[in-house]
Formats: sequence, C-alpha cells, structure tokens
Amino acid sequence: MIEAIFTVTDKVIQGFEISGHSDYSEEGSDIICAAVSSAAYMTANTLTDVQSLAAEITEQDGLMKVSLSPKDAKAAEVVLNGFLLHLNALSEQYKDYIKVKISEV
Repeated sequence: MIEAIFTVTDKVIQGFEISGHSDYSEEGSDIICAAVSSAAYMTANTLTDVQSLAAEITEQDGLMKVSLSPKDAKAAEVVLNGFLLHLNALSEQYKDYIKVKISEV
C-alpha cells in the first residue's frame, strides 16, 4: 500500500512523505504507482524549478520526502493543496491501495 503523510502546521502544509508500493499490478504496469509518482515528481519539480523554493527532497525506491521552511510552505500552499486534493481523489477511487494521512505538528 502507498502511504502519503502530509505534515501540517497552522493549517499550512509543510511537506509530505510518500512511501510504499500499491501492488495493484506488476511493476512497470502499475497505474496507481505511476499516478502517484508522476504527481509527486511534478509537485517537487514545481516547488524547486518553477517557484524556486528551497525544498529539502529525499528520494529512494518507494520513498519521497519533501520538506519546506514555514516561509516557503506558505508560498507553496496552492501547489501542495492541489497535490493533497489529487491524492485524496486517488485514495477514494483506490481505497485498498493508497492511504492519505495528515500529521499536525
């Protein structure tokens, strides 16, 4: 199962961590993993390359973690809320394969 955890402070998303694999189908043809990965990379690239924000990004097989300073998180609010909305929609459609959590700190 893919687990996405969004870290929120004062109602502003500070970052996210996505881990796991959906196991919806075999590697290379898993549409759920592809959808989540594509959206996560688009979000990270938009933050760093389009908005020029200093995001701290960690990526490995089956893991992506993005963290922002409070100032940069406020500037990234629309992008991060859009990503959360997208993952929530995917998790409603594929309940057994994606779990989205909010961690308030």
